[in-house]
Parts: sequence; structure tokens; C-alpha cells
Amino acid sequence: MPSQRPEVAVSPPSFRAGRVSGAYLRPLLEAAAARGIGAQDLSMAAGLPRHCLRPLPESLAADHYVRLLDVGAALARDRHFGLHVGEKVKLSTYSAYGLVLLSCRDFGQAFEQSARYEQLAHDLGRSSMQVDGGLAHYAWHSNYAPGQRHLIDSVFAGIRVLSDWLAGAALPPASIVLTHPGCGDDSEREYARVLGSQPRFGGPANVASFDARVLDWPMPNADASLYPLLQRHADHLLKQRAQADVSLGDRVRAAIACNLARDRVRLGTIADQLNLSPRTLQRKLSEAGTSFQLLLDEARFALAKDYLRQDGLSLTDIAFLLGFREQSAFTHAFKDWSGLNPGAYRSGLAG
Repeated sequence: MPSQRPEVAVSPPSFRAGRVSGAYLRPLLEAAAARGIGAQDLSMAAGLPRHCLRPLPESLAADHYVRLLDVGAALARDRHFGLHVGEKVKLSTYSAYGLVLLSCRDFGQAFEQSARYEQLAHDLGRSSMQVDGGLAHYAWHSNYAPGQRHLIDSVFAGIRVLSDWLAGAALPPASIVLTHPGCGDDSEREYARVLGSQPRFGGPANVASFDARVLDWPMPNADASLYPLLQRHADHLLKQRAQADVSLGDRVRAAIACNLARDRVRLGTIADQLNLSPRTLQRKLSEAGTSFQLLLDEARFALAKDYLRQDGLSLTDIAFLLGFREQSAFTHAFKDWSGLNPGAYRSGLAG
């Protein structure tokens, strides 16, 4: 074991955790409850504070949401938990921008506004739309690994459910390509039931392609007269979001990220940097439904994913940069966070 930390020419990136809104979290909790999994059991199995999901929080760290999807699937023994989460989606799931969608004149405008305001609901990924000849290609660009099956499935199932609801009828089937490998058995027929067609798995991107004429379909229940007012409200929320003060949790994560490579991540050290006593910091984090250890895990996981994209860093280097004394401890922690060991995750990025 080396006696000192390795000299690695890398600076930790700035860290600001993405969020999902409480409204976007609700379908996950409803799908879990329908399978006998309570919010408390779900949060504890995910390593989160016991009561962090009840009452419904205003928002939740995006990493925690993705972890809850995987934990919910495991507890419910539901291979298609993501699809079933998406089936629980309602207009209210998308908060303020759901009302913008309801006021759009046609589906083309609705897709444009979804790409614009999606971040009001979550920071899990972003949408885009391209029209090529007679085909429209909707793509969802995930902020997570391409193998995050339940996350990708939940997004596409939710879009399908909401689109059918807005149209007042089932939309024509789309040709769907997803980046994850699927289940590899007969249960994949569940995709056709929920999504309206059988996807192709293991593709280079998450894309649904369909007849571009659908973009001109009018919204049967739209009140286009409300669109300017609702759009201004959504724009105001986006501006508020961009200008919002950094939360204590975000400040703690940023301080952790800056100190990990120098091996100075201790509760007392971080509290000093934030001009708080350790006891006050612990109390404030508890009141926010989190803890120093959870924020440390979030920061380490985010940095680990960034470092694993850098070919010049060995796993031993990364372990030291994240404050682990041994590579084995880093490997164990990373597998808890992602379900994969670091080497397998890095191989997936290369593929």
C-alpha cells in the first residue's frame, strides 16, 4: 500500500446534484405501494433516511431517485418496474410544465415545450426532437449510464401514457430503440403492451421514431388561450430555479468535492468551512431529510463517474482521489451505488 496519495493531475469538477420534483417522485411511490412496498421500507432499503419520502418532499436528489427505482424493482421482484412506474404518470406528474403541455395547440408544440421545461420536473436527462423527411425522431438523453433500464423504461412509458391521454386515444405505434439490453426473455412482451410496440435493445441512443404528421395533430382538450400565461409562469419558474440560492446540501457537496483529493473530508472540517458547528450542521442536514454520510456518498459517486471516464486514471488512483484508503473499499462502495463494479462501469462507457 502506498504511503502517500498519488500525484494525479486532475481537479475535482464542481458538484451540484440534480433533483427530481416531489410530483415526479409520486408515480414511483404509487407503483411501489401497488406492489406492497411502503415508502419507509423503500427509503430504508435504498440507504436513505427512514422518513425522507413521507410526507412527500418538495424535491429529491436525482441520484436517490434512480437508486429508488432499482431498489423498488428488487423489493417488488418486478422486472418491469420502470414501465409500471411510467404507467402511473399523470399530467400533474410534470408539475407546472404539465399545464403548458395541456395548453399547446398540437403535439409538435407540446414536444417543443417538453424539451424546454423538462427540467422543472427532473434533472434525469433531456429531450430533443428532429424531423427527417416523413419521420419525427424523439430522443431522450439520459444523464445516467445507458444500462439504467428502469429509469429509461419509466421515462418512455410515462411519455407514452401522457401522450395517449393528451390525444384522447392511443397514438400510432412508434419504432423504439433503447440503450439498455432489455430482459432477454419472454417477459419483454410487456414492453409492447405498455409502449405500444416492441423496442430494439442495445441501441446507440434512446429514440422513438414515428410519422411526422402526428406532430400536426391538434390537442383535443387544449385551451390555447391560456398558453401565453402558462408559458410566462413556467419561464418565471425556470428563472427562479437558475437564480435560486445554493442549498446547504449543495454547499456541503461542493465542499466535499473540493476536499476529497486532499483527504480533508471530515464533518468538523466541512462544518468549519461553512462557518457552522458540527452539531448545527448535523441538525440542519437532518431537518433537510439527509445526512453528512449521504452527501459524502453522493459527491463520491458523482466524482467517481467522472473519473472513470478519464482513461489516464487507474482504479487505485480514483480510490485515493475519493478518499478511500484501499481500492477494495472503493470497489465495494461503487457497486452499492451503481450495481456495477468500477471496471464494468468503465467498460460500459467504452462500449
